[in-house]
Amino acid sequence: MSTQGLDEFAGWVEGLMRARGYDIDSPRGGGKSRIADEAGVHRAAVTRLLQRQSMPDLETMRRIAPLLGVSVRDMLIRSGRVSPEELPLAADLLPPSDWQPTMEDFARWLGVPDERLGVFVKVVNQFLEPDVEGADAPAAAESRRTARD
Repeated sequence: MSTQGLDEFAGWVEGLMRARGYDIDSPRGGGKSRIADEAGVHRAAVTRLLQRQSMPDLETMRRIAPLLGVSVRDMLIRSGRVSPEELPLAADLLPPSDWQPTMEDFARWLGVPDERLGVFVKVVNQFLEPDVEGADAPAAAESRRTARD
């Protein structure tokens, strides 16, 4: 990691700490110790970051992020350890809201081999298509039940 990258990341974290009310500026403010205690990390890890000596490890970021009101994803991206493309948001992975999956899509999700795709689609469609011959079967069954009662 470059010195500039560490400096930018530390500056961003400092701003978050101040915004959350941690007094990290005065020697006796207790902000560094407080955030370390609340996050369950060593005070030295917080101090080294704020003094631009080292980047916190993954576990430290994972513990500090919620206290600062940011996601671990944001921390990792801001730290330069990963890019946004390497950690996409769940919404980025979802299809468009108007997308309707096909039977072929379902077959692939279920792991149906390509050579059996046609059979899968044909069988499933038999269950989904209305039964033209027996379309009135529920109504007929209901009238038989009513006649018996």
